[in-house]
Amino acid sequence: MTLDRRWTLFAASLAVIAAFFVLREHWQHALGLAPYLLLLACPLMHLFHGHGGHRHDHADHPVKTDDLK
Repeated sequence: MTLDRRWTLFAASLAVIAAFFVLREHWQHALGLAPYLLLLACPLMHLFHGHGGHRHDHADHPVKTDDLK
C-alpha cells in the first residue's frame, strides 16, 4: 500500500469516528434537518444524474403497428 493511500485511509477513518461522536451527541438536531436534506437531495440528484430512466431517442425504436392490435 502506498503512503498516499495510507494517509487517505487514516483521514477517512478519523472522519468516520468524528462523525459518529458528533451525531451521537447531536442526534436530535440531525433528525431535525432530515426533511430539508431529503428535499435538497432531489434537485441535486437531477443536477448530477438526470432522470435516468426516461428515453428520448424514439426515432431509434420505431413503433410496430402489429403490436398495437
